[in-house]
Amino acid sequence: MQSIVNDIVNMNDKIKVGIVGGAGYTGGELLRILIHHPGVELAYVNSKSNAGNLVSDVHTDLLGDTNLLFSNEHSAKVDAVFMCVGHGDSKKFFDENPTFLANPALKIIDLSQDFRPETHGFTYGLPELKREAIKKSHRTANPGCFATAIQLGLLPLASQQLLKHDIHISATTGSTGAGQSLAATSHFTWRNNNLSVYKAFEHQHLKEINHSIVQLEAGFDQTINFVPLRGAFTRGILASVYTKCDLSLEQAVECYKSYYEAHPFTHVSAKNIDLKQVVNTNKCILHLEKHGDNLLIISIIDNLTKGASGQAVQNMNLMFGIEETAGLKLKPVGF
Repeated sequence: MQSIVNDIVNMNDKIKVGIVGGAGYTGGELLRILIHHPGVELAYVNSKSNAGNLVSDVHTDLLGDTNLLFSNEHSAKVDAVFMCVGHGDSKKFFDENPTFLANPALKIIDLSQDFRPETHGFTYGLPELKREAIKKSHRTANPGCFATAIQLGLLPLASQQLLKHDIHISATTGSTGAGQSLAATSHFTWRNNNLSVYKAFEHQHLKEINHSIVQLEAGFDQTINFVPLRGAFTRGILASVYTKCDLSLEQAVECYKSYYEAHPFTHVSAKNIDLKQVVNTNKCILHLEKHGDNLLIISIIDNLTKGASGQAVQNMNLMFGIEETAGLKLKPVGF
């Protein structure tokens, strides 16, 4: 059967997309994906601070790939809008521009935390959990990066009602997870050759994780002990998760492979894993080990792709009924 994406290209009837907030890390990553997406036409890229400038003057790696200019204007008269603004700014934007939420034909993918896990008619955009709901949705709230990596490490167990004990998580993120605005802990001189804990046991993504788990395991009431760390690298998340589990290693691997069998971006590795396997891709790779009564789950993603812009495009593909992997068959950095 011919790909629907190819049908769109052949008919010259591409999805017209607008981006609100295109100058930051997630906006730049979204541009890199959408410029080469076979079913997308970029209608505008909004940035108040860079209006009139070439996109490639800000995202310099796109020199030669696009002649687009940043615009101070935005419009709801497109097929889809990606919101790549800071936390709190999406709600403010929609309050100031009510035509966006009032347009029933417009599909919205929000990358902030403003509508997570599911508020104001937004569907939580974790395809490995909510694929069918996303397909029917006109508003999708993209998951957080830590939440994505951790949930993908836990969903198979929750689906079998196996999360009966406290969960312990240590996860390290790259500096791009802090956004583009400089802070004391994002300067190169501080971050380089350094490591630190932040928001221990109280990270905002815990709400998302709990919300998703109880959808699969209604009686879940265990404590999730989450210690996030700032890493001395640019992009990626490595989460190590462990909990007591009665399954043997072989049974656990089969559980995970079965759960993710129909999901094109999440894979189980028999060998130990490292971040370079997923950086610059929309993949999540999982590795399982059994240590006594504990099942250890290692989960790796790129925080800017599967943890943000790549997953947002994956959600767009599902919302428009096109091939889920369109525009997302990306090569990892390797070295």
